[in-house]
Amino acid sequence: MVELLIDCVRNPAYLDWEVNEQLQKVKEEIAEAAKNPHGLLLEAIHSAGYSGALANPLLAPESAVNMLNSTVLEDFVAENFTASRMVLAATGVEHEELLSVAEPLLSDLPNIPRAQEPKSVYTGGDYRCQADSGGQTHFALAFELPGGWHNEKEAIILTVLQILMGGGGSFSAGGPGKGMYSRLYLRVLNQYPQVQSFSAFNSIYNHTGLFGIQATTGSDFVPSAIDVAVKELIAVATPGQVEQKELERAKQSTKSAILMNLESRAVASEDIGKQILTYGERKPVEHFLKVVDEITPKDISSVAEKLLSSNLTLASYGNVINVPRYDSISSKFKGK
Repeated sequence: MVELLIDCVRNPAYLDWEVNEQLQKVKEEIAEAAKNPHGLLLEAIHSAGYSGALANPLLAPESAVNMLNSTVLEDFVAENFTASRMVLAATGVEHEELLSVAEPLLSDLPNIPRAQEPKSVYTGGDYRCQADSGGQTHFALAFELPGGWHNEKEAIILTVLQILMGGGGSFSAGGPGKGMYSRLYLRVLNQYPQVQSFSAFNSIYNHTGLFGIQATTGSDFVPSAIDVAVKELIAVATPGQVEQKELERAKQSTKSAILMNLESRAVASEDIGKQILTYGERKPVEHFLKVVDEITPKDISSVAEKLLSSNLTLASYGNVINVPRYDSISSKFKGK
């Protein structure tokens, strides 16, 4: 299996008919993704909130896809699939045994110095796209966590904060882990029938991260829904507003999610690879669980306050006529 995996990575054929077939599938997937408002919002938050690499879209425009061919792909792989960027990760096998198989197959990779990671600078910003959405408005408010996973403790606090706030759709089947007791479900979705969805989200990278709320509501209710989002974000940044009981529930949910995910060997292998690329080592799961256990309500409010001190990024899609001005929303956080 290892030989097959390495052969696929190092010696792809780039047959023209196969490449063309996959390009057609990519176009279909991009067209389908363009119908997902929440995915579009996440793209918009990055393009509006950052300058640099993280502002680049994950979904390539069709014009860019049309420029791809076997030669372009071959050049891309040669430039990027280098020893310094490659990790072979596995679970359920002795390290020495894996090494004995992999070393003869990988030892001739040229030792090219790792290229400098492209810089991304968080700026905040405003993105609006008027589109046919059946009278609905989709919006997101986001802020930056500087440092990303290299600011490990705060990144983990942010993960717990996301579960603490939770949220979801106006209809949920409920059950364990469905977020029915999260703050946004109890304080927003249960209180405002005009809101179709309302949830916290985060995207954490090596040196930066985003946290915020995304929501869907009727266009007439947008100003009120944004006020509710502002209120909920300010609440978790205010000392004394997060109870120990709800924090403990979020911490237990976080630990449960970590352990359940790592029961999958595929996920565990991916986790090893990501940690090696990020930290240069694999930290034991107990390390992360200990950090989660030590989080206090003060930690939550401190990190949330730090988030809200950064510039606001606002993205909206659909019927955006009633979305308030960027500066009027941003000023609500400055005066908290």
